Amino acid sequence: MILEGKPVAEKILKEVKAGVEKLGFSPGLAIVRIGEDPASKTYVGTKLKRAADAGITAREHHLKESTTGDELIELIHKLNNDPAVHGMIVQLPLPPHLDANKILEGIDPEKDVDGLHPYSLGRLVAGNPTFVPATPQGVMEILNYYEIDPSGKDAVVVGRSNMVGKPMAALLVNSNSTVEICHSRTQGLGAHTKRAEILIVAVGKPKLIKEDMVREGAAVIDVGINRVEGKLVGDVDFEALKDKARITPVPGGVGKLTVACLMKNVLKAAEEGKM
Repeated sequence: MILEGKPVAEKILKEVKAGVEKLGFSPGLAIVRIGEDPASKTYVGTKLKRAADAGITAREHHLKESTTGDELIELIHKLNNDPAVHGMIVQLPLPPHLDANKILEGIDPEKDVDGLHPYSLGRLVAGNPTFVPATPQGVMEILNYYEIDPSGKDAVVVGRSNMVGKPMAALLVNSNSTVEICHSRTQGLGAHTKRAEILIVAVGKPKLIKEDMVREGAAVIDVGINRVEGKLVGDVDFEALKDKARITPVPGGVGKLTVACLMKNVLKAAEEGKM
């Protein structure tokens, strides 16, 4: 079974648009982009479009590659104090000379709609989340939409980044899954992944997960995005597994949910009076 992301994203964006209309004003989203990374430019363009479609006022703040950490923090503080900005994100990755952790810590947690501030991540781990990072949130939306209940299931997360792997594991634990995290130092990866009833893979290695590494009927959520010979492929061998497991495609799977869940967080910030 193919777990398509498009209908899930359309459902969320429709709900966000209805929520904005009920709110009575347009929530403000500030997107900070540094440098000329082409992928970042594309992602920001998509976010601006989806925001407009949902009735959210999104504005891009594009800074030069040479922007210093102090200059970036100054802009972030300005946006923190702007009552028209309900949510703020700093598009990652940043140029090498900028400390991403320091930059993200400068964002007001009440406007941290990317869910990457230590406060947001800590609340998530504690089981009382404020804003959940959009990609792991999107994974949970897919599971919910296709009626895959994590409760009581054995779940394996491959990847331990702050953006996906760690918050993903926390969400699954909070949903009563038994969770194992695997990573680059894990020995005998296939022995771990084959036990999973729910397998989430987010490492950025094309077709890392082969057919013999997945149990029959498992739910496989592929978060990886890799460009191979001009085509986008995931971390899972989709063709080998599409008849064996319930699986998300790449493209067309989780990626569709990331922007939709970001807009959901912006609406939440506005609803909670972060004005």
